[in-house]
Amino acid sequence: MKTFDRAKQILLAGFCINLCMGILYAWSVFKKALVVDLGWSNADASLPYTVAIITFSLSLLLAGILQDKFGPRKVLLLGTTMVALGMIISSLATSPLLLVLTFGVLTGSGIGFGYACLSPSAMKWFHPSKKGMVNGLIAAGFGLAAVYLAPLTSSLIADFGINQSFLILGVAVLIVAVPLACTITNPPEGFQPTAPAATTAKSAQTPSVDVNWRVMIQTPQFYSLWIMYAFASAAGLMIIGNITSIAATQADLSDAAFLVVILAVFNSGGRVVAGMLSDKIGGVKTLLIAFVMQAINMVMFATFDNEFSLMVGAAVAGVGYGTLLAVFPSITADFYGLKNYGANYGVLYTAWGVSGFIGPVVAAVAVDMTGTYTLAYTLCSAMLGVAVLLAFMTKPVKTQVLQQKLANATANA
Repeated sequence: MKTFDRAKQILLAGFCINLCMGILYAWSVFKKALVVDLGWSNADASLPYTVAIITFSLSLLLAGILQDKFGPRKVLLLGTTMVALGMIISSLATSPLLLVLTFGVLTGSGIGFGYACLSPSAMKWFHPSKKGMVNGLIAAGFGLAAVYLAPLTSSLIADFGINQSFLILGVAVLIVAVPLACTITNPPEGFQPTAPAATTAKSAQTPSVDVNWRVMIQTPQFYSLWIMYAFASAAGLMIIGNITSIAATQADLSDAAFLVVILAVFNSGGRVVAGMLSDKIGGVKTLLIAFVMQAINMVMFATFDNEFSLMVGAAVAGVGYGTLLAVFPSITADFYGLKNYGANYGVLYTAWGVSGFIGPVVAAVAVDMTGTYTLAYTLCSAMLGVAVLLAFMTKPVKTQVLQQKLANATANA
């Protein structure tokens, strides 16, 4: 019972830390204030966020390697402290360049360092049949942050101004996330979590060999997963990043902030539900369902011209995108093991970084060329079609194949 309580504590702490790490979702509020209150250009006000996304993706790869080697606590402490200090020092920034360095580089890197440590540690405390649920709950904390941080940040800016808001949020991260980071540890050597009473063959599937990223990238399954992750994420991010503009263009809605909340809620809920579903039927099958659902939604999105249809479209897009963040980590552990999971998932996560570029570019090109998002929906539908085909084709890596590749890598080292 004590072990199970400890596992639950790790899971709850990870969820709460991600609620703090989701500070990234507050940037749209900061951006608006920088443009309206301080007179910055849209490009200047967007740059810190863009840099933060890039550094987040890149630092997650480095942090994954470090946490595999040194354990989660030290890397997580560094990450949460960087997030806090980045926000606090951002309160002193008076130019776009300074804010790029403080929020974009320091806070963005800190988020990557923190995010990389939570799922690997939590998964090791639970039976492999619960990987999806664990990843879903951990990831849901990050997605759910948008629900409270956007209105909170807006209220802080109204009452205290932009600079003081950065300071207050930074201190809050320092007070909440850093102490919680001290509680995150790997289980003791030789720890074996108890199997639940009802464990399906699909959910209990684990490789008999752990491999590192150098062996992982020698398998065709990795490239299938990478393309699926990049294409499906790009489609999701295209909707997430443009939902208010889409509402204004297609339904003449001047205030569509409620759609952002719907996206955030269903994004977070989708992570939990998809994670639990993947434990029952397998990760690739869960992705296939999400891809088909996303593709149908994308084909129909151009016809959504009223509040209700846009709410449905936003909800489906949120669930589809949230599924990716819960299931791909589980598949990485299923296919390539937990020992080197941090680095392995960090390499796979570069697909998300690329998708963060593809999605906005597809939307911008479509609107600039045609004045509508129809072309963007068509391109995203095609990408999701590719993802569906790859999901049909992708099978788990055979244990003997991994063993052979690992033996070859060891012999050549």
